[in-house]
Amino acid sequence: MSILEHFFKLKENGTDVRTELLAGLTTFLTMAYIIFVNPSILGDAGMPKDAVFVATCLAAALGTLIMGLYANYPIALAPGMGLNAYFAYVVVKGMGLPWQVALGAVFISGCLFILVSVFKLREMIVNGIPRAIRTAITVGIGMFLGLIALRSAGIVVANPATLVGVGDLHQASALLAIAGFFIIVALDKLRVKGAILIGILLVTVLSFFFAGNKFNGVVAPIPLIDATLFKLDIMGALSVGILNVVLVFFLVELFDATGTLMGVASRAGLLVNGKMERLNKALLADSVAIAAGAVLGTSSTTAYIESAAGVQAGGRTGLTAVAVALLFLACLFISPLASVVPAYATAPALLYVACLMLRELADIDWSDSTESVPAAIAALTMPFTYSIATGVAFGFISYAALKLLTGRAREVRLVVWVIAAVFLFKFAYLGAG
Repeated sequence: MSILEHFFKLKENGTDVRTELLAGLTTFLTMAYIIFVNPSILGDAGMPKDAVFVATCLAAALGTLIMGLYANYPIALAPGMGLNAYFAYVVVKGMGLPWQVALGAVFISGCLFILVSVFKLREMIVNGIPRAIRTAITVGIGMFLGLIALRSAGIVVANPATLVGVGDLHQASALLAIAGFFIIVALDKLRVKGAILIGILLVTVLSFFFAGNKFNGVVAPIPLIDATLFKLDIMGALSVGILNVVLVFFLVELFDATGTLMGVASRAGLLVNGKMERLNKALLADSVAIAAGAVLGTSSTTAYIESAAGVQAGGRTGLTAVAVALLFLACLFISPLASVVPAYATAPALLYVACLMLRELADIDWSDSTESVPAAIAALTMPFTYSIATGVAFGFISYAALKLLTGRAREVRLVVWVIAAVFLFKFAYLGAG
């Protein structure tokens, strides 16, 4: 205990071992749904689900362990929601690129993050992006996730006359998904720990009775990861045609992780004069986790806002994160349980996460059309073009164009002009694919 006290500075942060371990369990329960959701989403991209399950657990454990031991923050990491959807449904299925190339793009974005973190450029880049665009990216990804969730549940289907329509709500899968969604929302509102995980598991159990699902057990030897380990194609990702993919991964990871780190640290009372003392260490932990996750075989790893649940339970140091990491490693032995979770069981979780992301709309300045219109364009075009990359591109281009046309070009930071120009070049010379 004295070693833990000395290493994590428990008394200095007003906590103890028991509190930190309970906080770690709390954080884990709120984010453990990712071990079921991530293999399901990346499996749609043609990746072997068993290997992705292992990669998800290892990437989460590794990233969280680095955060705890190196940065000493009670913040957990795992493959990010939204980023995995972009990886699977836009890059692989939409653009037709092999998942190995997509992993290469994730790895490159992680390496770029390591560079900007080492040279302390990350905060400068974030500050240079308009708040409206940052908010729009979060909202747009939420809408995109919502569309994916409704489709996975069979509630929204393709319709040749109207593009989309309502599916057959008499199907067991749709009814179970609807029930699961309301259960998750109700449990979360009642502050039940692990509400999302409980909802997923409950729908999965009901699927054995009402939807013909088959139970394969709970515990088994750890599946092999060789199907995804070191399978990333870096050279393919370096081709000019995938420029926008790397850029979107980079931008979304940038805002998502930095915002989450600051938000959780603020809630934990760990900010000094509004700043994180060890921000650069936290950013490096996040950056290394992205690159390592790509090597293992999963989409971008990022800091999880669910870490706030552990903070609420008293977590204040990296010992909380270490506890979460050990729990993710323990999950390696429950692969049979992960393999029987159907898409309509994880769909309610996706939809609820989507709903939570839409609350960011309140942060947009709706009185200024040069701010609100680009944000709306970015958010709307993500689900309607089925492309997060296109939404981000339209947002930056329209922001720069409207500021220029209204004589307010001086308000636009250099980084926005550069990103808008890159996307404009991409559309003009490389097409919209």
